[in-house]
Amino acid sequence: MRTKMDKVYITGVAMTRMGRLDGATVKSLSREAVTGALADAGISAGAVEAAYFSNATQRHLEGQLMIPGQIALRDMGIEGIPVVNVENACASGSTALNLAAQFLKAGEGDVALAVGAEKMWTGDKAKMFSFFDSGWELATAEENEKQLLALGHGIDLPEGSESEKPYSVFMAVYAAFARAHMRLFGTTQAQFAAIAAKNHMHSVENDKAQFRDPYTVGDVLGAPPITYPLTLPMCAPMSDGGAAAVLMTEAGMKRHGISRDRAIELRASVIQTGSDRDGDDFENHLTAKAARRAYEKAGLGPEDVSVAEVHDATAVGELIQIENLGLFPFGEGAAASERGETTIGGRVPVNPSGGLECKGHPIGATGLGQVYELVSQLRGECGTRQVEGAKVAIAENGGGLIGIEEAVASVLILAR
Repeated sequence: MRTKMDKVYITGVAMTRMGRLDGATVKSLSREAVTGALADAGISAGAVEAAYFSNATQRHLEGQLMIPGQIALRDMGIEGIPVVNVENACASGSTALNLAAQFLKAGEGDVALAVGAEKMWTGDKAKMFSFFDSGWELATAEENEKQLLALGHGIDLPEGSESEKPYSVFMAVYAAFARAHMRLFGTTQAQFAAIAAKNHMHSVENDKAQFRDPYTVGDVLGAPPITYPLTLPMCAPMSDGGAAAVLMTEAGMKRHGISRDRAIELRASVIQTGSDRDGDDFENHLTAKAARRAYEKAGLGPEDVSVAEVHDATAVGELIQIENLGLFPFGEGAAASERGETTIGGRVPVNPSGGLECKGHPIGATGLGQVYELVSQLRGECGTRQVEGAKVAIAENGGGLIGIEEAVASVLILAR
């Protein structure tokens, strides 16, 4: 009889190139990611005992409902096992990983697969952007927008700082978050630009990233505006892409002859939903609460973190989350970023992949793309973007909006 397993390891990871991938499909992106992760782990599809498939846009863009994972995975030989479809906003991929780990820890099996894939580029921009309209409660959409945009009060918008082209309402919300940070802590637009420029410099070394051109702070500030203080290079693009991870127990590794050398332990995986709080109560932001739970589960603290991947759908997203994770005190992350402390070679490198702003943001694959980067970092396999001596990694991934914060957040801690 199986017993409950305490330790879970990631033994295989893979990620496709991200971007506008003409000719790709959800099925082809899933195949590339899964095939790569299985090969990295050194096992065949037949060894997988459960699969968790993450996708958030296919039902909206293609009308494929109900069984997208079973369809995407059957042709590559994944059949006769539980296949669970996961949709949890932009945290879908990390939620799939969380569920795969739970399957193993419950003693239901020794090998599980988490995979996410999105084909977001369709040629119909209006339909693509309309996907985001359901990221909050539709019945109260006007009230949602009014409440969230009010967070940005007290900051004057410079003339010419608003795009004449349509953009996602989520960018307006992020801009409101940014203006709130500016009002409360004195953060400047140049500091947000420093975060974006850092990520664009990191992505130059990532051959799977959607954008690989270097940017200076001046380039970011001089780019076309979206809505103040955000400019175009501060914002994540629409992306196609896929990513996958193979998870195993120690028993599974032993049975399949997997060496511990490249296996990375999943020390904590926390999924947190939002709750009502005052706008200035940063300590009880859902990600801050999730981070505290994750550190406790891992037996570690923010001072132990070597490298982080965070959900920078915009540059302000990175700033908010590095403070929520405890990597920097509230109100101090902007200055630290401007000083270079989050750059590769700095005190705690953040988004060495280039982050969502540059690597890309195929929603269902995003969380697993972060895992791909961090597992590679902990293995020492990232070449010119390697964080020297990386031993503990943290990933934050969130999405949707309820009240004044995200509807869901995931925090993962990995260690070698």
